[in-house]
Amino acid sequence: MKHLPNALTVLRLILSLAMFAALVMVGEGFNGGTIAPALGVWLARFAFFAFVVAAITDFFDGWLARRWGVTSLTGAILDPIADKILVCGAILGLLAVHTPGVLVSGGLILFREFAVSALREVLAPRGIKLPVTFLAKTKTTLQLVALGTLMFLTFWPVWGINADVATLIKALQGAELLFALAAGVTLWTGLDYARAAWRALRPPRP
Repeated sequence: MKHLPNALTVLRLILSLAMFAALVMVGEGFNGGTIAPALGVWLARFAFFAFVVAAITDFFDGWLARRWGVTSLTGAILDPIADKILVCGAILGLLAVHTPGVLVSGGLILFREFAVSALREVLAPRGIKLPVTFLAKTKTTLQLVALGTLMFLTFWPVWGINADVATLIKALQGAELLFALAAGVTLWTGLDYARAAWRALRPPRP
């Protein structure tokens, strides 16, 4: 059982890549590619459920590792990588299927994620660490909820739910606002990390 947390993290990586591939294939169908309607429906459903299961493992792998006292260096390395691949894969996949409201907020989130990763790489040789804050964990939850909602609404027809266009538009607008909020919190945590790095690198006053 001690390997279960890391196995869940690896599962999240696999599901994230499979989700991204499914979204890209659906996007090819949207762009005039040759994809059977039945296959498109299956891929859309698969992408959503793969995302949901991957998002759930994001909570359970760390929780189980701490509860069972089996935290490991492998898990500490893989977990943030799996998180970023899941979020980035979902953003890029939703862009592939032309989901509205993703381009700007998604671009800001991607910029922050890569910028903070680069910052950690620069600071690591100096022995400076940027511990994950509570707000940073909160932004991940916001990102996952918003992305899952956007993905569900993007593929509204495949769920067989009857709703008028006005209701769908309002729901999408709400999801877009939630994603914009996630982007704002994401940027704020990036600024927090930048300030922490600046304080750590600033030479001491004489």
